[in-house]
Amino acid sequence: MKPSFYTMKNIFFFLFFFYSLLSFGQVNTGYSLIDAKMAAIPVNLTTSTDAIATYITANFKTETDKIRAVFYWTTSNISYDIANMYTINFSETIQEKIVRTLKTKKGVCIHYAVVFNELSQKVGVQSCIIEGYTKQNGKVSDLAHAWIAAKIDKKWFLFDPTWGSGYVNNGRFFKKINNYYFKAETAKIIASHMPFDYLWQFSNYPITNSEFYEGEIQINKTKKYFDFEKEIIKYNSLFEADQLWNSAERIEKNGLKNAMILERYEGKKQQLTYLRQNTNIEKLNAVVNEMNLAVVLLNDFIRYRNNKFKPALSDDEISGLIETPKKKLAKCQNAIYSVGSIGSQNAANVASIKKSIGAALAQAEEHSLFVKNYLSKSKIVRKTMFSTLARFGIPLN
Repeated sequence: MKPSFYTMKNIFFFLFFFYSLLSFGQVNTGYSLIDAKMAAIPVNLTTSTDAIATYITANFKTETDKIRAVFYWTTSNISYDIANMYTINFSETIQEKIVRTLKTKKGVCIHYAVVFNELSQKVGVQSCIIEGYTKQNGKVSDLAHAWIAAKIDKKWFLFDPTWGSGYVNNGRFFKKINNYYFKAETAKIIASHMPFDYLWQFSNYPITNSEFYEGEIQINKTKKYFDFEKEIIKYNSLFEADQLWNSAERIEKNGLKNAMILERYEGKKQQLTYLRQNTNIEKLNAVVNEMNLAVVLLNDFIRYRNNKFKPALSDDEISGLIETPKKKLAKCQNAIYSVGSIGSQNAANVASIKKSIGAALAQAEEHSLFVKNYLSKSKIVRKTMFSTLARFGIPLN
């Protein structure tokens, strides 16, 4: 029986908060026809992102028109959930967030962000969720936030569907689309939105967290040039573990200025640890599978030996019957010591598996010596060499 290993899920959450917005200047966008078309979407098409995305792609062709449709639908249909602004569901997946948001038409900023991001990608616009913190009226919020970056006509723009949907005042949410947060220039939005990872500033001269606090957001070309376009391409080509490592390095480099940044930095490192442990568990399970197969083959040999090597096989075939499981077990023994850490909670299981592999290999080696001795004898002597043996068993939990 195989040992059980529970895959550890990366569980890191931030409390996303909708900051009270009191006054923003509105921009004349010229998107009234798109907005009107999205306002007329049939209700039965608003229960899934697939249906909404299909409606958008059927009615709009350019990336700008599509992303405007995504922005309008998200900001006009989702209301900020004040009652649950401090509620965190630690087991809710992204898809579960999306389903619940579409059903209730309520959420906090992470819900706005995941819906917007999925719609954007489903209509064919490259996008990603950005996590960071914010500042308004010179005051830095002590709660994390989430917004969106999307590449429109080969250029990155920022969108905040939460702040763009209205504002909170005196404990009440007032719906009012704020176009300042639609297709915002990255150099402007940095005044109020600071990513944890400076890669997502989309700047060749990213500012530090200290500079954000001080309002020093102007481009400083005396800094080392940062080719963010190439770095994003590189980042997207990495495995998840390498992405976490690189992101954590950038977060630390930019200054662990506040508790939110530190939490994100520590979270990245923990995610990396858990991811590596999950990978190592997969490696360990592969070793266990190979060991179990080897034990089956070893027991097949023992049964054949107990039957005095009947039916008759050639010497090479008899040798192969024991050498195959022996080689597999030797391979397992080497592999299990290179698996790496899988967490202290699995240490006892690993020790048990190592012990079982060692015992099985020792028995296989004894049978191998018997076969070599057996094959060196005459046919008459061979008949006198048998005794009944017990099968090999591994008591694994």
